[in-house]
Amino acid sequence: MRRFALYGLGLLLASVLALTYTTSSRAKSGGRVSHTCSVTDRAFIDGAKTNVDAVDLWGQQYLDGDAGPAEVAAEAARAAKIVGATRPTDPSLTQARNLLVAMFTAYRGAMEQRAKHRDAGDQIFHAYGLANFAHDVLLKAEPALAKHGCDVSPLL
Repeated sequence: MRRFALYGLGLLLASVLALTYTTSSRAKSGGRVSHTCSVTDRAFIDGAKTNVDAVDLWGQQYLDGDAGPAEVAAEAARAAKIVGATRPTDPSLTQARNLLVAMFTAYRGAMEQRAKHRDAGDQIFHAYGLANFAHDVLLKAEPALAKHGCDVSPLL
């Protein structure tokens, strides 16, 4: 029982941290974000797309019975590490990176729960919520980023 409480507390803290970061980043700029489209921004977009696609593919293989939950968890952990190592300069892409890393981490936790034959509903719900936050950030930034030469549509 204590382990479940710790997991729940960890998920709650991660959610609060992600939401706090998201809202405080917007508050600091007074609503105006100065967008960029650097080489590292483009590298983030490409790397994030590749890793989202990879985790999606592994998730589909899990649903089809061709991969186990531990394999999917390992892929999600790799994706979190790879995307987390990127350093976009654009504030919206940085925000999206943090949300994607949290999403991959939540998805990994869900697959680890499935590997133990436990309910993973809360972690999946959390992962999808983080994905939606990332989508909203990118959707809002898309026109300005496009003006600077960054196409985030592959991540939408």
